[in-house]
Amino acid sequence: KTKTLHFAHPPPPLPISMRRAELVVFVGLAAMLGFICLKGMAGSGRLANSMIRPARVRSFHRLHNLARKTSVGANFGVHSTTVATPTKLDSAAKSKELLEKVDSIVFDCDGVIWKGDSLIDGIPETLDYLRTLGKKIYFVTNNARKSRAGFKKKFDSLGLEISPEEVLSSSFAAAAYLDSIDFQKTGKSVYVIGDVGIGEELDNLGIPWTGGPADMGKEIELKSGFALPHDSNVGAVIVGFDYGINYYKIQYAQLCINENPGCLFIATNLDALTHLTDSQEWAGNGAMVGAIKGCTGKEPIVVGKPSPLLLDYLEQKFGLEKSKILMVGDRLDTDIVFGNQNGLQSCLTLSGVTSEEKLLSEENKIIPDVYLDNINALRGA
Repeated sequence: KTKTLHFAHPPPPLPISMRRAELVVFVGLAAMLGFICLKGMAGSGRLANSMIRPARVRSFHRLHNLARKTSVGANFGVHSTTVATPTKLDSAAKSKELLEKVDSIVFDCDGVIWKGDSLIDGIPETLDYLRTLGKKIYFVTNNARKSRAGFKKKFDSLGLEISPEEVLSSSFAAAAYLDSIDFQKTGKSVYVIGDVGIGEELDNLGIPWTGGPADMGKEIELKSGFALPHDSNVGAVIVGFDYGINYYKIQYAQLCINENPGCLFIATNLDALTHLTDSQEWAGNGAMVGAIKGCTGKEPIVVGKPSPLLLDYLEQKFGLEKSKILMVGDRLDTDIVFGNQNGLQSCLTLSGVTSEEKLLSEENKIIPDVYLDNINALRGA
């Protein structure tokens, strides 16, 4: 029997906060009533069925897909998306299984090997253990403050024995990129925002440059008629981490990029945060690059992770096979993206800037193959 409903007042419009389940039921009932009415008008002939059936099937699939893809929450618009959960290396057996699949391991440095100038406990034993297994070890860092020679000295000071060829930095990547495009043949120079590492790597390749630490503390004169002079022969601006960045450097860089025809804008990395001390996180090179992007309106050529430039170098120089390389780092947006996008196996360590809560949150869409508390878990520690 059909029950007639009487309203003292017309029913209000459907509220925006209506739950998805109610909406699905409403649409389903409307479709069913429409189908019954159409069928009644058209009769039971084959023509009517042939006209109605496709629409009925399409409606069913739309409703079915909506129900299958959407998990109904308390309020309209709440969705549930299934994201793969990475495996945590919390046992020696899991670590052994992973290491059997790889020949080479690429480690980030800050937040993985050390924090600031403090070595993370157990790292020497872990590196020795991996070498006894025959694993090739490399260190690829987005830190551009030092050159490769500078990083070799830091490893030595921390009691870690490495070969100079085992460490690659984004300062080296910036110089190597310019070398790869025969920048020296242009006769132009480079303006540097950054520390000594970039200049040392440019010197190694015979590329002239200005700026860097020499421009720390320089000021401008804001007076009528003043215009900051700049070198019209600058053909590239490299922006690396610079804790002495100032308005002079920003203005000089934007003049080169905006006014020198064809001037390149190169960023060593876009890291949002960095490890200057072991006590807290500090604003990273993304802040410096953002300042130059803001006043030039141009996107930089990024040479550090997740750019594949350094990986291509390792492949060509050492004959590595991508599928047998494990990338280990503490940053999702650089280290893990670097691994995932370039066909490597990826491992996130929680000893740096990324927490387990952030990794496993619904908002995070960058998923490593595995993760661990720190790299000592690779030896079951």
